[in-house]
Amino acid sequence: MTDHNIQNIPEAYFAIDLATKELGFTMPSDLLTCSLLRTLSASKPSGKFLELGTGTGLSTSWILDGMDQKSTLISVDNDEAVLNIAKTHVGKDSRLSLVLSDGEDWVLGNLEMRFDYIFADTWHGKYLLLEEVLNMLNPGGLYLVDDMLPQPNWPEGHAEKADNFFKKLEERADLTFSQLNWATGIIIAVKK
Repeated sequence: MTDHNIQNIPEAYFAIDLATKELGFTMPSDLLTCSLLRTLSASKPSGKFLELGTGTGLSTSWILDGMDQKSTLISVDNDEAVLNIAKTHVGKDSRLSLVLSDGEDWVLGNLEMRFDYIFADTWHGKYLLLEEVLNMLNPGGLYLVDDMLPQPNWPEGHAEKADNFFKKLEERADLTFSQLNWATGIIIAVKK
């Protein structure tokens, strides 16, 4: 699929993409993944959304584009340089709270919060603190991860981490999920 087959790319995406390249950030969200994130965010009207790993805000712009006006999104990242790009291009959206914090500190400090949609795009909520983050998911809520297919930027031993993560999901009786061999490798889970 090429870019021209993806409908209505959010206006902020292009400026964020340019700023991402200028910064030299090498882990941006895949365009196909972003499109799916937007589609799924539209399924949660008046939803409470969480993104762990804002990066420069590429995926954030797509999630916001799918959300209705009564929804809210908290997006957390520990890198001020990339978060500043997101602040510049989507930070004025009143539905969005951008948080500069270590993922572990933020999750452990907010365990009482509940969400209808969680995109875990960093180690916390995926390889670390998985149980805690899944406990933050409301029944019927969506839990989404990407980069589950081998990537050229994976460090040594990362394939084993991905396999172990998948096994942990399989052990949970409270999740129904599908693994998609598409884009960078997507897992979509719904809490029962």
